[in-house]
Order: sequence, then C-alpha cells, then structure tokens
Amino acid sequence: MKSTSSPIRLRDFVRDSNDWIYSVAAYDNDETVGCLLRYIPDENGERVDPSGNRYRKVAFEEAYEIIARVHPSYVGLMHRIPLTDIAWVYKPDCAVSTLAEHDTQVHRLSELFSGLAFGVTGSRLVGLGSSDSDIDGVVYGFDFRAAQVRLKEGIKQGIVSDLSDELWEAVYKKRDPELSYDEFFVHEARKWNRGQIDETYFDLLYVRSYAEMMNYHVPVGKKGEIREIEAVVTDDRYAYDSPAMYLVNHVEYDAVVSFTHTYSGQALIGERIEARGVAETHADGTRWLVIGSTRAAKGEYIRSLTLLESFQS
Repeated sequence: MKSTSSPIRLRDFVRDSNDWIYSVAAYDNDETVGCLLRYIPDENGERVDPSGNRYRKVAFEEAYEIIARVHPSYVGLMHRIPLTDIAWVYKPDCAVSTLAEHDTQVHRLSELFSGLAFGVTGSRLVGLGSSDSDIDGVVYGFDFRAAQVRLKEGIKQGIVSDLSDELWEAVYKKRDPELSYDEFFVHEARKWNRGQIDETYFDLLYVRSYAEMMNYHVPVGKKGEIREIEAVVTDDRYAYDSPAMYLVNHVEYDAVVSFTHTYSGQALIGERIEARGVAETHADGTRWLVIGSTRAAKGEYIRSLTLLESFQS
C-alpha cells in the first residue's frame, strides 16, 4: 500500500523502481530511507506475489554484497535509499484490514487486538507470504503494553496458543543467545510477545508512534572496548524498540542498548541487570553499553539478575 502523507517508519517496507523490496530499519527517513534488502525478482524464485511475479528472499550478507555491487551509493551501516528512488511504500497498519479480508489468521489476530494500533509486516504485508508463513505483528506506541495483556488473556481463553516446547526450542536455536536455554526461557516467557495461531508462529513487534519518532535518530558513537557491568534499570519504556533501550543507574554508562531482538524487553524498571557489550561514547558525552555490535552478538548479552534470583530463591 502506497503512502503519500505519513512518514516512512521502522517496519514499513518499500519497493524501488527495480521492484526490489526492502524492510525499513530506521525512523529517520526524511531524505533517505534506512533499510535492508529482503526480496528481489527472480524467475526461479519460490515466492509469488498476487500478480504472479516471482521473487526470492535475500540473505543478510548477500543483501550487502548486492547493494555494494549494484547501488554503491546506498552503502552504509544499513542501506540508505533516496526517497526519489522509492516507487511504493507498504504500511503494516494501513494494510492490515485488507489482509484480514482474505487471511483468516490475520483476521483473528486483528480481532484479538481490535481497537489497538495493530498491523502486520513481513512477507504477508508485501504479498509474498503463504498460509504457513510466520505472522509478524506490529503494535504502535504504548498500545504495545495493552497488546501484551491482550495476548496473555487470549492464550488463557484459548483464542491463540502459547508456543509449544518444540517451537520454544526452535526459537532458542535460531537466536543462539549467550544464555542457557533455561535463562532464555525465563526471560522470554514473561514478555508476552510471541504465540501460535493454529500451527503458525506469530510475534508482536514494537514501533514508535508518529509523535514519538519526531526528530528521533539513533546516534553513532565512538566504539570502545568490551565491558561487563551490573546496573539498575531506571527507564524501560523503550525496552521493545529497535534498538531496545534501557536507561540505567551506573557510574559510567547512561544506557544499555540492544540492536539484537533477542534482548528486547529483557528487563523491567527497577531490576538489576548484568550486561556485556561494547562501550560507545557519543558527541554529547553520553555513554552506552551496546549489545549487538555484530549481527551474531557473540559474547554479548543482557540478563535480569533480579528475575533469575527470584526463580532461585
């Protein structure tokens, strides 16, 4: 669905003049759109859009190789596409009602989250999903907290299901975190941002409201050494954002920030955390401890000591 009035924001998708499809990975998109190449036309591709055009999904590393070769001007920490090169914008919240008309699973989820700012992103948004594709739900602004409550109640009422043991293990294997399975599960089980509808996996992703994203950008600082700290979370309101941000009470660091979804929602305000990541200093003097300095985030983690101690006592 093309947008002509609303700003492009995180978790939208865009299509360029070559019919390449990208996921939007940033909020600051006034002149160029920060995104990642996800699908390209391929006559032998396994994905088929509603018009019969075939596509294939592009792996993370390959996406950067393709962009460097074909569009070197887009190269950066993420792909930066000029607005003039964008032919179409897909909006999860604008498209969900249309998707729900022919997708019974999306329809049931939209009913569960009725009245909230809810949308669907990913392959289903761009018409390249199938009946067994995961459903990537999006909830905007502080409706996200209400959606977590709805999901918890929906599972209790049998409207949707919690993840099976097998699926939890699959999620753990895919994430491959620097936590034991038991530690991973204890943190994830209280987030209420994943579930199953029939046999299909779905999750809920947080995106800022338009008002919250005004003039917001993620600063790039000077990278330092690997550090491990303990700190108390003083603000968790953007704990599910991308990046997830936890303001902390610590003698050296102002915030612990995660660029990997594994550690979003990992701790609550008032909890004591242990975090290991890369020190980053910004021009204004603020210091972050960054988790997810690489895509694999090996050796980096956030764990809530308060949560883990409550299970051990």
